[in-house]
Amino acid sequence: MDEKTMREDARRAPGTTQGLGRREFLRRAGLLSMAAVVPGTFAGAGKALAAAGRPAASEIVMADALELSDWIKARKVSCREVMVAYLDHVERINPIVNAIVSLQDRGRLLKEADERDAQLARGQYLGWMHGMPQAPKDLTATAGIPTTQGSPIFKDYVPKQDSVIVERVRRNGAILIGKTNTPEFGLGSVCYNPVFGTTLNAYDQTRNAGGSSGGAAVALATRMLPVADGSDMMGSLRNPAAYNNVFGFRPSQGRVPFGPAGEVYFQQMGYEGPMGRTVRDVARLLSVQAGHDARLPMSIDQDPAAFAAPLQRDFRGSRIGWMGDYGGYLPMEPGVLALCREALKGFEAIGCRIDEVVPDYPMEQLWQTWLTLRHFSIAGLGGGLYADPAKRAQMKPEAVWEIEGGLQLTGADVWKASVQRSKWYESLRKLFETYDYLVLPSAQVFPFDSGLHWPTEVAGRRMDTYHRWMEIVVGGTLAGLPILNVPAGFNAQGLPMGLQVIGKAQADLAVLQIGHAYEQATNWVRTRKPALL
Repeated sequence: MDEKTMREDARRAPGTTQGLGRREFLRRAGLLSMAAVVPGTFAGAGKALAAAGRPAASEIVMADALELSDWIKARKVSCREVMVAYLDHVERINPIVNAIVSLQDRGRLLKEADERDAQLARGQYLGWMHGMPQAPKDLTATAGIPTTQGSPIFKDYVPKQDSVIVERVRRNGAILIGKTNTPEFGLGSVCYNPVFGTTLNAYDQTRNAGGSSGGAAVALATRMLPVADGSDMMGSLRNPAAYNNVFGFRPSQGRVPFGPAGEVYFQQMGYEGPMGRTVRDVARLLSVQAGHDARLPMSIDQDPAAFAAPLQRDFRGSRIGWMGDYGGYLPMEPGVLALCREALKGFEAIGCRIDEVVPDYPMEQLWQTWLTLRHFSIAGLGGGLYADPAKRAQMKPEAVWEIEGGLQLTGADVWKASVQRSKWYESLRKLFETYDYLVLPSAQVFPFDSGLHWPTEVAGRRMDTYHRWMEIVVGGTLAGLPILNVPAGFNAQGLPMGLQVIGKAQADLAVLQIGHAYEQATNWVRTRKPALL
């Protein structure tokens, strides 16, 4: 696929070829006006629960995940009440934003909730997610629930086996209510696909949600899920979290086992992790997701219980290296850097010292390294589909372009890219001899029009691939380091942005600890809720 074709594809708005586009339909139906949905949202169920001295339905869905977990364990609220509150809320909000897909039968979900209540009555408590509604990302396998990957090729595919992270949350008591939307095969940081359509931003339904964990981020921000999982190769836990004012954590390589899979060694750039509205919730979900799995030999063999411990820590005297736009290398939409610099005051408030730094590495070389290794990975994952002409015809152009790029590589090309990746890691390791954390924006542009597949230009510079506008996230990916997106605030148009906080190798807990301290100092999630609520 040539550059011209890619750019033409980027300009085509999804969902507008037949009848009204999604945004126009919602506008004409009045669903973009919150006056149509907010009043009396939880009136019936809320009054009944409040009269009984129990949390109202509105309180149930607005509670932090750990708070909700405590209520369930103490039987202050039943699992059935939780399920009813969430399903009612999803019924009202999801048609507006299209974040949750493959929603399961209400009767069956209530039966599962009743089973969780019966377990509690018998003194059987499965874990902190007991009775908690969950909707895994539509890239991760869920036994008995479709896993479409946003592709028409897999629109009817129902796995027989759960992925590792799904196994673990089910074992911990979670109830799967459906899946969260994702772009086709997770490619691109814009959440649209031909199976389920486009997910819209939680704060502005004319804007995109980010991706590829866009459905998860929007479901969290709009309180349709208490916590969520996502996956991240090119910022897919970071970009959508930034675009929807929540936290997204890409853990250290190997922290969360990614599989089961037929290949367990080379899939080292993209893997799964937690998202939440508080860092404590993120850490607690990580305590479930993390831990060695014998089927995945590269997974880290450390006790994940450490992530369930308190996160409080003194950061006075800690040093942060602000990498910004890599010394002017990256084009940035006006306002992004200014907003992120202002957000650094949150770290200063907890006692950190901040210096501007630039890695000692040629950044254009890093991009070429990224292209090679991404082509290589995607060609391996999708090459079988590409080989079938009928299936290839159903793949989006970006996927075909990635695979064809991979098929042109030699073994020497991949080896050289891996050497360059190693040199990049070394450049960051040297910075960590001076700094405790490295920080930079989570995106180069604010959330843009939901009908645009990807920005073809940023700050006057043309983007030569469908993902060049997200170049700012590839450094963290290639280094395999733990990275937390923290909210950075909002621009004058009310659009969110985030910061990537990068820690030393396997210092996942330290990254979560500083994220928690920053959260207490800034409190963006609690103070700036979506108008939908």
